[in-house]
Amino acid sequence: MTSPILIVGAGVAGLYTALKLAPRPVTVVTARPLGEDGSSPWAQGGMAAAVGENDSPHLHFADTMEAGAGLVDPDAARMLVDAGPETVADLERYGVKFDRDAAGKLKVGREAAHCRDRIVHATGDRAGAEIMRALIVAARQSAHIEILERVVVEDLLTDDNGAVAGVLAFIVEEGRRVSMEASETILATGGLGGLYAVTTNPKPAQGHGLAFAARAGAIIRDPEFVQFHPTALDFGEDPAPLATEALRGEGATLVNADGKPFMQRYHRDRDLAPRDVVARAVEEERKAGRGAFLDARGIGPDFPEMFPTVFAACARHQVDPREGLLPVAPAAHYHMGGVLTDMQGRSSLDGLSAVGEVASTGVHGANRLASNSLLEAVVFGAAIAERLKSAPLVIRNDAGAPEDRFDLAPKPADPALMARLRKAMSDGAAVVRTEESLNAALDAINDLNQHPLKTSGLKSALASAELIVQGALMREESRGGHYRADFPETAEEPMHTEICLAETAELEWEEELS
Repeated sequence: MTSPILIVGAGVAGLYTALKLAPRPVTVVTARPLGEDGSSPWAQGGMAAAVGENDSPHLHFADTMEAGAGLVDPDAARMLVDAGPETVADLERYGVKFDRDAAGKLKVGREAAHCRDRIVHATGDRAGAEIMRALIVAARQSAHIEILERVVVEDLLTDDNGAVAGVLAFIVEEGRRVSMEASETILATGGLGGLYAVTTNPKPAQGHGLAFAARAGAIIRDPEFVQFHPTALDFGEDPAPLATEALRGEGATLVNADGKPFMQRYHRDRDLAPRDVVARAVEEERKAGRGAFLDARGIGPDFPEMFPTVFAACARHQVDPREGLLPVAPAAHYHMGGVLTDMQGRSSLDGLSAVGEVASTGVHGANRLASNSLLEAVVFGAAIAERLKSAPLVIRNDAGAPEDRFDLAPKPADPALMARLRKAMSDGAAVVRTEESLNAALDAINDLNQHPLKTSGLKSALASAELIVQGALMREESRGGHYRADFPETAEEPMHTEICLAETAELEWEEELS
């Protein structure tokens, strides 16, 4: 099977990139039926864009740089924020119905670390689902897009020059492996929150795309930076329902079991402090036995219409957020690290691009600014499409997959083994880390790598988990979403972590910022 351009993943990043490639033929492969079990439909907060009357891309840029704790690429951030207003307009042309007021103006809300109301919503807290709905309709109607569902990618093919030449995939309905060759392969595989026991992500979000790229020899940047959302609803569900940050933007406050607010003890911006600060505060309050709850009673009777997803999650557990407190806990939510790319989505390997959460474009740095992720997926997806629409096709020779992949069953990870990995990551590499805890996680990963029931899916999950742990061991400081209790200070010189498995087994610091 051969395609000029192959996109792995069918969330917002993958579908928008495919649409923008028109009229060039493109094949999109997705492990599940289109629109199911991906992170994109779960995005509650919305899309950040400077569309308000008192806002500007310059202010959005400043907030993005501040949130990233010294590691944001200013050129990438400028590209992101400048494209914000036109991106919203373009999505509306594809049929996305963003919320507007009675006068027809876009409604905008506030989230943490934004200095202005600039979060564009769709049907309340269902922005991701609404964007996906419109993009799925558009993709299915586009003659240049071929969509292959229930095709599980297991690894990347590389040619005799080390360039990426497509993917090794398992066709579920036919029960067979196939090589799918391509001139250009675009990873749009999403994040890795499913590696943790408490997460807001779908459980299949296990960082497989990151593992594929690393095994092929691509540079992986800053894998240690995992963002933990501070207000997952602590109802015992797996994945944990998310209490969107927009609730705090509307005035909800974090309180302890006695109903007393506590964020004023941790940051001047209180409940709208950066996510890493809020997550650690919630974790500390819980560990101290004081508890952590979200008091959203002040939002009032319009809560079900404003936040239907949150309200439905509460209703499943007989909790009315208009009357009672909501128990919350930090949960793995977003990966700021990823496959190193330039601003046109190129990775360090010929033939391989990356877009969305699997990519490290430079816009998030050490801590993602709330609701920049959907914007990033669309802006950088458009940049990839613009580069590839007229690029010459390259014929790859002697494409092949890693031989050790064929020794493993083409199945997801055994649930019991995956549970062991998720617990090890939550215990050792979550909100607060130490050398001791990280080494314990690494020991668990090494043990699971030797397990006789290891499958193709578990192999990739373990590889991504190890990248996080190794990056966290290397970064002997605390910065943004990465907090080392044994190295609590932030280093004076901002440094990126870069890991390239093809070049060295020794993990090295790479200084990128002067």
